[in-house]
Amino acid sequence: MKKLIAAMLISTAAVAAPVMADDDCRAPMESWQSEQAFRDAIEARGWQINKFKVDDGCYEIEGFDDQQRRIEATFDPVNFEMIEMEVER
Repeated sequence: MKKLIAAMLISTAAVAAPVMADDDCRAPMESWQSEQAFRDAIEARGWQINKFKVDDGCYEIEGFDDQQRRIEATFDPVNFEMIEMEVER
């Protein structure tokens, strides 16, 4: 029974660990582009930012994309690569 529980815990940790790691940006702040540069780049895509924050070393926004869908999105502050996006329906 103990072996079964141990195997379940290990397999759960192996699956969960990569998901948790993807949400964090790890670049040093010296390499980040400015918030204004980020806002300019996002607005140039036709997106609207209603809320901006820094969380876990990433830029996060709430607002609307170019298709007027309400979104929450996370970006790398160095290259503005999208890490995650949720579309509210």
